[in-house]
Amino acid sequence: MSTITFDTLKFANTLKEAGVPDKQAEAESRALADAFASTASELATKGDLNMLEVKFDAKFALLQWMLGFNLAFTMAVLWKVFL
Repeated sequence: MSTITFDTLKFANTLKEAGVPDKQAEAESRALADAFASTASELATKGDLNMLEVKFDAKFALLQWMLGFNLAFTMAVLWKVFL
């Protein structure tokens, strides 16, 4: 599980310096921190991507084998029909 570190105080202070009212800046920083916390569990990790890559490679290898077999079979049939 991945975690996202978010400095709510720094974010709120940045908003305050830009002219955002104090309560609004604090509310926005809390809302953004909550959003990060709820979506962090849904992010893909390196392990997830590696597992997906292995599955993709296996399916792609099978597809290549099937395509080669079908091409060889088609060539054999055409050879038999025309020669």
